[in-house]
Formats: sequence, C-alpha cells, structure tokens
Amino acid sequence: MNALLIYMIKTAVYLAGFFLVFRLFLSRDTLYGRNRIYILMSVISSLVLPLITIQTIKPLVIPVFGKVLSEILVTGNSASTSTISDNALMAASRWMFVIYVAGVIIFGIKLAIDCLELVFLVIRQRTDDSRIIRFQGLNTAGFSAFGHIFINKQLTSGEAEEIIRHEQNHLDQNHSFDIVLLETVKVFQWFNPVIHMFSRSLRAVHEFQADEKCINLGMSINYYQRLMMNQVFKSKIFTVTNSFSNPSLIKRRMIMMTKKRSNALANFKLLMVLPVIALAMVVISSCQANNNSSEPKTEEMAPPPPPPPPPVAATDTSSTPPFVEVDEMAVFPGGDAGLIDFIKNNTKYPEKAKTAGTQGKVIVRFAVEPDGKVDRISILKGVDPELDMEALRVVSTMPAFEKPGIKDGKKVPVWYMVPINFRLQ
Repeated sequence: MNALLIYMIKTAVYLAGFFLVFRLFLSRDTLYGRNRIYILMSVISSLVLPLITIQTIKPLVIPVFGKVLSEILVTGNSASTSTISDNALMAASRWMFVIYVAGVIIFGIKLAIDCLELVFLVIRQRTDDSRIIRFQGLNTAGFSAFGHIFINKQLTSGEAEEIIRHEQNHLDQNHSFDIVLLETVKVFQWFNPVIHMFSRSLRAVHEFQADEKCINLGMSINYYQRLMMNQVFKSKIFTVTNSFSNPSLIKRRMIMMTKKRSNALANFKLLMVLPVIALAMVVISSCQANNNSSEPKTEEMAPPPPPPPPPVAATDTSSTPPFVEVDEMAVFPGGDAGLIDFIKNNTKYPEKAKTAGTQGKVIVRFAVEPDGKVDRISILKGVDPELDMEALRVVSTMPAFEKPGIKDGKKVPVWYMVPINFRLQ
C-alpha cells in the first residue's frame, strides 16, 4: 500500500484514541483552556506519532564468525499466480490512492474558496482601517476570522455591540489560528469522521472561552442567554459554523455557563491519554510487523530448517579450529569485490522457490584453509531447503583464495560469513 495512505491511516488511529479520551473524560469539564490545548496537541501528536514505531518482535541475532561480507542480492521473477495476486493488490492500492488524492483536492479547493470569500468580503466591505466588517445576506449574526469581526447589518446597535464584544474575545485568544490548523488537517483527513468531531469540539471550546470572558467582565448570564436565543429565532437557517444560531451548540453553551467550575484536580484526567498512546503504538507496530511477516516464507516468519548435507566438495579436512581474528585476512582473486561478484554471478534462483514464492536471506559460514581452499561450509541462518542448497552449492564452487590467513607469521584457517538475500521481483 502507498506509504502516504499508511501514514494517514495511522494518523486516523491516533486521532480516534485522543478523541475517545477527550469525549469520555475532558469534554464536560469547564477547564476550557486545558481542553483547547489538549485538542490542538492531539492533532499535532497524531501527525508526529505515526513516524515512531516500537520493536514488538525480538530480532534474530546471528553471532559473528570471522569476516562478514556485504549482503549479496539475488533476484528472480515470481510465479504467474503470485504476479496476478500482486498486480491485483497494486491496482487496488492505486485506486485507493487516486480516490484519496481526489478527496484532498476537493477539500483543499473548498478551503481555498472559503478563505478567498472572506478576503473578498473584507476588501468589499472594509471602511477605513476598521476591523469591523458589516455584511448582509448571510444567515449568521456574526463571526470573527483573520483579525476581523464580521457583523450582520440587520442587528440592532445593542445586539451588535454585545456580539462584537464576544467576537473580540475570539480574536484576543487567536482562535482563528486553531481553526486554520484543524481545517488544514481536515483536508488530508477528509475520510476520517473523528477529525470532523474534533473540529466541532474545538469550535465549541472556543465559544465556551469567549462566553466565560464576557461573563467575567460583568455581563449578566440571563441577558447573555436571551441574546443568544434571540439570534436563534431570527436566523432562517441553522448552520453548524454559526455560533449564534446553532441550537445544539447554544444549548451546550447555556449549560456550561451555569455549570459548577471544575477544580485543578481535573487536570489529572490527562493521564488517561498515556495508556491510549501506548496501546495505539503497540497495535500499529504489531500490525506493521504482521504485514512485514505476511510475505510468503520470508526470513522473519520461516524457522531455520535443518541444514542440508554439504556437497562432497566441502569436506572438513583440517583439525585446526579456524580463527576469527588474524593478522592478515585471506585474499580472494580480485579481493572482496571479486568474491562478491563470483557469488552473485554464479548463484541461480531455484525454480521451485520461484513457484512457491519463497524468498529470504541465507547466511553461510565457511573457512578458508591454509592452502587457500574453501571448507567447513554450513548454514548459520536458513530460509528454505531449496535456497539453502543453492547457497551451499555456490560457496562450495569458489576457487581457492590467493593468500590464506596469517597469524603470528603462520598460515592459519579463518572464518568467513556471507549473507545471500534471495528476493522475488
């Protein structure tokens, strides 16, 4: 699957976890500043955390014996059935990516149009250097954005004054920047209903903050509630974004105005997010590990099979244990590059392994004897008998090394390790 789609799905999982904590533990508290910060940090964290994975499966540790050559990649074409399956999966992945990009373009254009409409409204209706923009024809009493307050011309002077005071609170607390952030994330998470719920929750928190500040400045709660109800009945159309004519939001605002203030101990509820983050990280990392291990017979999922008997040419004729460290390492004709080229050019991908879709990394150990010949060949990490036998075969056919290993001025046997990675295209 496309890497961008995987990243966005991981982001959606984290958003769902963060919103669950907010909805269950935080949304009813009157600590509006805390809730605002939580929502913003949840969105930002959801964009960052997918880039972090934890290791859920202990990697296989292979002991190092002697000199380790660079990994040698041997490729082959997979069987037709596997190709058909892979092609179908790739086609589905491409269509998902096309649909996702189309959604991003549509929502991106919508966001750009909304911003341009506000800009044009400011240009057309602005007088002098005033930050108050008066409009008509929109089904809302007023709102604020980009440092301006938009007021409906049909309001009385008293109503307009109170709404301007309310909207000024939004400007003082820079609520517009929060909305821009959420709307931008919504462009890329358009398929995720959680980001839309987060957006509505953030707008509600903004209103709660603005209401609280108005009341703290001396405005009567009863008068303020009547003002909101008047705008509900005057509005012809109820819209979600209209804070002064959305009945469900008005009801919540009235409840929060008269609700008992939450104490500082309510901040400890934020600790509930820690197990949610940990669980999401484990689930995502585990899924990633399972996806990696779902490939047929790769080295991560296949247990090392019993090593097949070595070829006749690879017999143990020396009783001296090979050395791991020597003063001078054995030298193959052409050096290490020549050795790697020999193995790569002479290794053939077994047909049975291609048909079965088998692939993985085989690690072979061998010794270079004092006479330069290759001996004591064995499999340190196997994948499949077919691949293991091919790795043993090609190593056993290597010509003698030009120079053996030297330790304390004497020719001695030395260990070599070579990883051969069989990979289907």
